[in-house]
Amino acid sequence: MDNLNVETFFDEQTYTLTYIVYDKVTKDAVIIDPVLDYDQASSTITTESVKKIAIYVKERGLKPHYILESHAHADHLTGALKLKSFFPDVKVAINKNIKIVQEVFGTKFNILKEIKLEDFDTFLNEDELLVAGSIEVKAVFTPGHTPACTSFIIGNNVFTGDALFMPDYGTGRCDFPGGDANALYDSITKKLYTLPDETNVYTGHDYQPGGRELKYKSTIGENRKSNVHLSADTSREEYVKFRTSRDKTLAAPKLLLPSIQVNIRGGHMPAPQDNGVRYLQMPLTFKD
Repeated sequence: MDNLNVETFFDEQTYTLTYIVYDKVTKDAVIIDPVLDYDQASSTITTESVKKIAIYVKERGLKPHYILESHAHADHLTGALKLKSFFPDVKVAINKNIKIVQEVFGTKFNILKEIKLEDFDTFLNEDELLVAGSIEVKAVFTPGHTPACTSFIIGNNVFTGDALFMPDYGTGRCDFPGGDANALYDSITKKLYTLPDETNVYTGHDYQPGGRELKYKSTIGENRKSNVHLSADTSREEYVKFRTSRDKTLAAPKLLLPSIQVNIRGGHMPAPQDNGVRYLQMPLTFKD
């Protein structure tokens, strides 16, 4: 698909990449992993990041068909619902296994009764082909980071979310509820690494290790050769031991609690209480 263009937006606060993939001729487009700005200290939501995407889409006359969520993110609030307010016909799509994540976290936050099927428009099946005008998107389930992670193959490109990062940063963590290092090993080695070496890999985050400049695009071949966590030569035992050990040292994402509550509902916020204010819930854990 020579007419494809990939436009990138980087959120410096959460190190998140949002992508707009569009056909330069037909103007058909999909948007991957949009971000809603959230200031934790004041619990204030703003929409600068979403507006940048909306302006880009409108100025170029693009026709967005889908907002694709690679998973229910734990480090930023999704901008999908706000973005949909600019483009009412766009559909929000996510892995059908989001229902597993909704059950776990809906119970944890005691909000299961508030979660509705219509919080998302489209639930993706394994290897499902989405047609967005002239653009075809293949949904490849890549669980491990969460049970509901999806990578999206569009032309000669794969958008890997939190499964596979840049070669110098490695792979996603697997210590969230439902995470599984064995599953991520299979997702990468049996699915992503079977793609042609020249396939472009667009990652969901870049944490700029060592303070290097922003990088978000590599290839399958580069990762197979030199990914610091999982190359083609890494055994399952080596990877699982490494991933499990490393994950024990990682702190929880700063925006984990607010992000999950919003993202398992596709960006829908809690209903206002009788004082007209919406509240996110923060469960307390007591340790002696």
